[in-house]
Amino acid sequence: MTSWRFADKSFENERQYLFPVHVHGETQDPQPALQRRFALESCFWVHQTKISSSSSCFYTAHLRRLPVPSQLTVASPSVDMFNISRSRALGSALNASKTQIAPSVRLPGLAQQKRALSIHEYLSADLLRQYGVGVPKGAVARNAREAKDVAMNHIGTEDMVIKAQVLAGGRGKGTFDNGLKGGVRVIYSPHEAEMFAKQMIGHKLITKQTGAGGRLCNAVYICERKFARREFYLAILMDRGSQSPVIVSSSQGGMDIETVAKESPDAINTTHIDINVGVTDEIARGIATKLGFSEQCIEDAKDTIQKLYKIFTERDSTQIEINPLSETSDHQVLCMDAKFGFDDNAEFRQKEVFEWRDTTQEDPDEVRAAKSGLNFIKLDGDIGCLVNGAGLAMATMDIIKLNGGQPANFLDVGGGATPAAIQEAFELITSDAKVTAIFVNIFGGIVRCDHIATGLIKTVENLNLKIPIIARLQGTNVERAHQLISESGMKIFCIDDLQSAAEKSVQLSKVVKMARDMDVGVEFSLGI
Repeated sequence: MTSWRFADKSFENERQYLFPVHVHGETQDPQPALQRRFALESCFWVHQTKISSSSSCFYTAHLRRLPVPSQLTVASPSVDMFNISRSRALGSALNASKTQIAPSVRLPGLAQQKRALSIHEYLSADLLRQYGVGVPKGAVARNAREAKDVAMNHIGTEDMVIKAQVLAGGRGKGTFDNGLKGGVRVIYSPHEAEMFAKQMIGHKLITKQTGAGGRLCNAVYICERKFARREFYLAILMDRGSQSPVIVSSSQGGMDIETVAKESPDAINTTHIDINVGVTDEIARGIATKLGFSEQCIEDAKDTIQKLYKIFTERDSTQIEINPLSETSDHQVLCMDAKFGFDDNAEFRQKEVFEWRDTTQEDPDEVRAAKSGLNFIKLDGDIGCLVNGAGLAMATMDIIKLNGGQPANFLDVGGGATPAAIQEAFELITSDAKVTAIFVNIFGGIVRCDHIATGLIKTVENLNLKIPIIARLQGTNVERAHQLISESGMKIFCIDDLQSAAEKSVQLSKVVKMARDMDVGVEFSLGI
């Protein structure tokens, strides 16, 4: 317990309010008095629109100053702000905005979103239609015959566009593994729809975002071609800096927003939304007017913006990106292309949305890890990491980097790591041929170190691993763990000091890499 300090200024003068917070089923009820003592773990204070806290329970809405007493319920860590770094285009747009965004507030103990579910364009179009948002007429086809039927019977015009359905940007400038250039093509007949579908479906499309391996195209989306009189850019996302939803808009739509942010930053505008109020008629109409919609389309554009925000909130979205949002030659407001991201933490209440997940578009190792309850992200380095706890995993990668190494992955086995989970984790790590050493860094709090050691020994035996394993075990039953490893005779280097363990991992990794480059074998003994 400790007393609150208000930057050595009086509470009355600074108009700071202390709120009761509902934490783990109990309501903490702090009063606005400097003399009273509070647990920092369950309180926060608000000064104007800036928020500061030592709390692990913090509701990341844009808080308004309310009279004391008031109650704030912390519903779930999943309300945390969308990590802008997951969307480089939107991050660039926000950084380029004239509107100053408040510095990010990082709070210990608060769960951070790692990834967001993305869905295919044809599913995005279906979702927009459900909410009455205008989109061009279109349908999906999963083979050449279906593509011909869609073009002939469902579109109603000979002026069409066929789009490869892969979850990556830059499709129009991409190249298929069979040599076909362009994942987005204008077509004029059912015959062309059939021809291009045959060349796209079942082949990998390589774009600037997919890497050299490309992404497999399992379907095409065929839609009517609409001619835009004006093209705009509009996105809705969660912003850590302002602790609120933000609408990013630009009059320069139909092109890469990163290019706009770089060349014409003044063309990008941001509008922060009070989550307690939402997008009012005034806000939506103001955005539509500033974008440059014609007078006769302002109301339709306003309705479209409000409907998009409704999708954003009702479907637990982390990102909606419309590029372009168009005013057509016949004065329709249409979303020509849409990208959605959804909060992975909301899967329990967004069953329909998460049934749309296409795991063929994801890294197979990450999909496999998720099925085993492991948090795994592949990186470009050569030192495999097996750690329990996301914070320790991040620190482990940092210390490897500080010692001149490169982590091959982020892998958090969690607090309930079992021998089976340890083996699955090792199989994931060693499936990467680049890995030259494995650093196991376990703090035995919930998990027991002797259980980790047992799983480690069995895994090394079963997989017949040839690369060095460096194990740093601390915590519950660590002495027993060291004894088990020592008695096993396995070539596992047990090192208690974190710096020494990281340094040894980097050194042994370099030795293995050098041996591979020279095409010679290398064998280690515990006497090194």
